[in-house]
Amino acid sequence: MGEVPQLETNETPSESVSYDFESLKISESTKKAIKEMGFTRMTEVQARTIPPLMAGRDVIGAAKTGSGKTLAFLIPAIEILHKLKFKPRNGTGVIVISPTRELALQILGVAKELLQYHQQTFGIVMGGANRPAEVQKITKGVNLLIATPGRLLDHLQNTKGFIYKNLKALVIDEADRILEIGFEDEMKQIIKLLPKENRQSMLFSATQTTKVEDLVRISLRQGPIYINVDEKKETATVDGLVQGYVVCDKHGILLCTDVAARGLDIPAVDWIIQYDPPDDPRDYIHRVGRTARAGGQGKSLLFLLPNELGFLRYLKHAKVPLNEYQFPANKIANVQSQLEKLVEKNYYLHESARDGFRSYLMSYTSYSLKSIFNVNNLDLQKVGKAFGFKVPPKVHITIGSSGKDSKIKKRDRNDKGSNNHFAKQRGNSLKKNNDKQWSR
Repeated sequence: MGEVPQLETNETPSESVSYDFESLKISESTKKAIKEMGFTRMTEVQARTIPPLMAGRDVIGAAKTGSGKTLAFLIPAIEILHKLKFKPRNGTGVIVISPTRELALQILGVAKELLQYHQQTFGIVMGGANRPAEVQKITKGVNLLIATPGRLLDHLQNTKGFIYKNLKALVIDEADRILEIGFEDEMKQIIKLLPKENRQSMLFSATQTTKVEDLVRISLRQGPIYINVDEKKETATVDGLVQGYVVCDKHGILLCTDVAARGLDIPAVDWIIQYDPPDDPRDYIHRVGRTARAGGQGKSLLFLLPNELGFLRYLKHAKVPLNEYQFPANKIANVQSQLEKLVEKNYYLHESARDGFRSYLMSYTSYSLKSIFNVNNLDLQKVGKAFGFKVPPKVHITIGSSGKDSKIKKRDRNDKGSNNHFAKQRGNSLKKNNDKQWSR
């Protein structure tokens, strides 16, 4: 596989600190991305960390959450890949280790924005994700890899096509949390497996414990620069954060799955709202049984689509009387456009919404009353909008007893009025063709 040249590290960080991103000696591609992200001035941790990292020094950083440390390590990391002209065939040049999936996804979102004008590849590996898909991407070549410790160690030990011999930078983010969670042994094994020669390391930790110091000794070169922007601060959180608290009533809203339909005995529940209908009248009875207990009073509301009204016959047969409620459209706040913007811009929300969209379709295929709850009758455009998508994402789902994978794909279709309401937007245009590829 392709070898990469070595970086010169004879530059020394400037004594004077500049807070202007334009003052950084970085590529125009990175500067353009930073500008489009809306940043013009660096935070304290960025201004003090980026120059020594750009000079090739190892750095230990102590900074509060929200201080801007993600950019502080991603900008130098991306510049390393840019200067060395990393290509997929060179494998992985930078690894960022994060304690949790959520934080890893956030870092990936920032990296995606910073790399939009670069040619280098990026990706993520984390516990709970699709491992075969990760292997496929890694073997094609991921220049900037963001990972959680357990899954990274798994790939280092077991993925044959994982090229990491050209590793030039290692970032350990929130090292104290990584160790608190219990990844001490994994981190030691990871450090042993990764190449040490010509590798720059960056470690960030809010606290400096004995275990963190041990990790510093085995992962960083001698003489790292220690940067603590918080040592003279009087508070543990950033200065611009306005904080307060409110004493809440102990009563509130419980969002739950069907698991809560049985066994819960919460006194004085006022409402049971069933956004998704149950599969059986008996399940309906169990659900509404969480309210009006022991002779008390309660209310229940069931959402149904026009094509699901046949379920009322089953409820009537089970001696369950229901009244139809009407909600005036002008009384319902239209938040659709705001939600779509949030889901589009926030990578973690986008991935969560995509998973929710897929899970919803999978759940709908499991209904036993197929004559009423038929997944072929769903309007995917509106279902997608219920999860905050302007356009429904492509997803793979398994249908029927055969367990065959099916693809949800787009079909051009005008859907007037689809932006009216965020809640309960399911309809009737899903079709299935002979080769099991579904189109809306």
